[in-house]
Amino acid sequence: MQILSSPAEAVDDVAGYPAARRYVTIPDGEGGDLRVHMVDDGDPDAPVVVFLHGNPSWSYIWRHQIAAVVDAGYRAIAPDLVGMGMSDKPSAMADYSVERHVSWMSAVLFDELELTDITFVLHDWGGIVGMRLTAQQPDRVARMAISNTGLPWRDIAEPLPDVIEASGPLADFQAMAAAAPVWEPWTLLPMVMVTEPSDDVVNGYRSPYPDEALTVGSRAFTQLLPTRPDNPMYLANFEAWKVLNTFTKPVLTIFSDKDVVAPNGWRPIVEGIPGAAGQPHVILEGGGHFLQEDLSEEYSATLLAWLDA
Repeated sequence: MQILSSPAEAVDDVAGYPAARRYVTIPDGEGGDLRVHMVDDGDPDAPVVVFLHGNPSWSYIWRHQIAAVVDAGYRAIAPDLVGMGMSDKPSAMADYSVERHVSWMSAVLFDELELTDITFVLHDWGGIVGMRLTAQQPDRVARMAISNTGLPWRDIAEPLPDVIEASGPLADFQAMAAAAPVWEPWTLLPMVMVTEPSDDVVNGYRSPYPDEALTVGSRAFTQLLPTRPDNPMYLANFEAWKVLNTFTKPVLTIFSDKDVVAPNGWRPIVEGIPGAAGQPHVILEGGGHFLQEDLSEEYSATLLAWLDA
């Protein structure tokens, strides 16, 4: 596995991005090592809130929420998923899978940081990774706040169709991403936001990728989308749901009304996870898929009210 790395100074001048950050080293799964970058801010002995992002983002997307929870007395940890942001980037598309993302984050949070009593705040692919981690070690997770995501699955007892092909609302996007001669994740911001991103925000999303080769992890995520019935993650997700269907600790959904990626992802969570019963679930008005950008103050206030309650 060949590993690419973003220049150490790439995000030093990003406006609003926390300065309290570091790296941890984990196995890459093939006999080598990966450096995973993260924000680690606040009192190290305080209750820990772990933020997991998706695509096309990195820990920068959580900057407002990180500041809010740290000011409120929590410890905030926000890793960059492998291949994203300032974390190391395996250079080949085939190096990435959902299983590996789960394994890599398990190594970071459970093996290296040895976290317990985790409050997960999950978004997009971070929702899939975080819910899988919760199913893997539910005793380590105290609660989850889940936004604009879901945990897709299929009944593994049902036979696959005779003809297997990509379909659904994300299939065209997936094909476009595979065929694009150049992949620039920050150019997708208008697709996932309602408000027009400022130059500073665009620069924030672009800054870890001064070379186009460094965007391989983002492009790889597009090819992991569940557009085919034989998607490899379905089996593990199906098994994860067996655990989540018994998870009784608090689960909150914070979604937005103009999300075009996972607008109804909250339904299976609210209906299928016992800990979601009686929680103050909310669909914030005026936000797209990146509700952390469109509705940063509303999102932070909703999250903090729940955390403190």
